[in-house]
Amino acid sequence: MSRNTKTFKKVVDFVKEWYDTDEFLPLHAPSFNGNEKKYLNECIDSTFVSSVGKFVTEAEEKFAKAVGVKYAVAVVNGTSALHLALRVAGVQKNEEVITQPLTFVATCNAISYLDAIPVFVDVDRETLGLSEDALEKFLEENAEMRNGVCYNKTSGRRIGACLPMHTFGHPVKLDEIKKVCDKYNITLVEDAAESVGTFYKGKHTGNVGLVSAFSFNGNKTITCGGGGMIVTNDKKLAQHAKHLSTVAKTPHPYEFFHDEIGYNYRMPNINAALLVAQLEQLDSVLENKRETAEAYENFFQNIEGIKFISEPKHGKSNYWLNTIELTDKETRDEFLKYTNSKSVMTRPAWILMNELPGFKDCQVGDITNSRYLADRLVNIPSSVKN
Repeated sequence: MSRNTKTFKKVVDFVKEWYDTDEFLPLHAPSFNGNEKKYLNECIDSTFVSSVGKFVTEAEEKFAKAVGVKYAVAVVNGTSALHLALRVAGVQKNEEVITQPLTFVATCNAISYLDAIPVFVDVDRETLGLSEDALEKFLEENAEMRNGVCYNKTSGRRIGACLPMHTFGHPVKLDEIKKVCDKYNITLVEDAAESVGTFYKGKHTGNVGLVSAFSFNGNKTITCGGGGMIVTNDKKLAQHAKHLSTVAKTPHPYEFFHDEIGYNYRMPNINAALLVAQLEQLDSVLENKRETAEAYENFFQNIEGIKFISEPKHGKSNYWLNTIELTDKETRDEFLKYTNSKSVMTRPAWILMNELPGFKDCQVGDITNSRYLADRLVNIPSSVKN
């Protein structure tokens, strides 16, 4: 048995012991330990299972309170939340949105739905998310101001927004990024899809951007099967997002008049029923996941060649997906092959967005950190421990 194999076996043995199972261990399974069945039955009995019903409103109110914002708009998934967030933030066709290459494809898909163009700048090694230093360097080299509006002098296009993503639930340095955006008059929108329960300097993510987007996909910290949420403190933006999510239909007892191009994005009541039940358990879920993260952190301190990714100093992570860093790509691939062969699901970080066919022609800054991390990061089992 090679040295690496011995190390990998220790990891597999620890994970199986921690979750007390010899069965297949998924990366992140949903956990339904509350009122999910009760509320689903209530929803079915009411016959309001589509986009109208009390649970949609209740989910919005409860989530807005949990995040600490004034308004929340429930939609069908995180991608639609991002799409509408960018649209109500004012991003237009043929404009650019600065984001990070180390992200899930939904970030860039949402930009593309508006016929806008992603521009990639590097991530920070501490947060795994957009680097404020890389952002400032890119803008110093490429931006020019015209009557208070920021343009990319290389492409000639307006820079419509900056879209950092809180990678695996670790918060980016929002204040520093916001400072750079304000200097260049660029709107900050948060891709908070992975950060339900994540805090930055004592405030929940989603509070610094003009508008932000969250996800409740089946593998997220809390879930309603699908589902997403747009949050903001701007009443007009919230009203516009809700209007767009309901196919832009103007209020009328029976006539169907739509005053702009809208989307059938409203969250169904049956999903919202699940979400309300999940939100009731959010605190206990986060505490449970933090215990797992602490156990991992203590374990990996004694494992040579593997680094556990801990929350940054400025924030409190939800530890959605616990993440480790291996020494190089070859070792990473060996680890992935071994662990999955032992029924412990692990996966690498995403292929960098600029390496995908749809975004290969986008402008890219110096992404040294992104390349380094993409070759070395691995997500390990992170489910709530029952």
